[in-house]
Amino acid sequence: MARQLQHLTDRAEITDLLDRFLRSLDVGVFDDAWGLAFFAEDARADMPIGAIQGREAVVASIREGMARFDRTVHMGGNAVLEIDGDRATAHHPQLSTHILADDSETLFISAGHAETELVRTPDGWRISASALRIVWTQGRPPIVPADSGAA
Repeated sequence: MARQLQHLTDRAEITDLLDRFLRSLDVGVFDDAWGLAFFAEDARADMPIGAIQGREAVVASIREGMARFDRTVHMGGNAVLEIDGDRATAHHPQLSTHILADDSETLFISAGHAETELVRTPDGWRISASALRIVWTQGRPPIVPADSGAA
């Protein structure tokens, strides 16, 4: 019974972390506290704009990327979780709606599949790796400068 209770607690904590993460993208405060709340120190991210390694680099890349939008709404859910002790993987859809920050009021929507690896830390579950695979888009995406720092 204790193992089942731990499994259910882990599922709830991971689902809460993923939900809070997507919601936080719309709030737009990407400081050190934000990074600590969501990412493991050695986190890596494979995003549409490139691959990034390390919590500070991931946070900086997200901050830079999100600055291209005036307003956003990120939605996810229906996560399929695989939990193995202190590690877990979540497979979940993501729908992201953006208004470009270029005064055009241009709408850009992307939808895809996210795979998030998580690790249990002394401070709770944190994202250790994430990959977002875009399946479709609608509208004009923001222009990403060649020197954006993404690999």
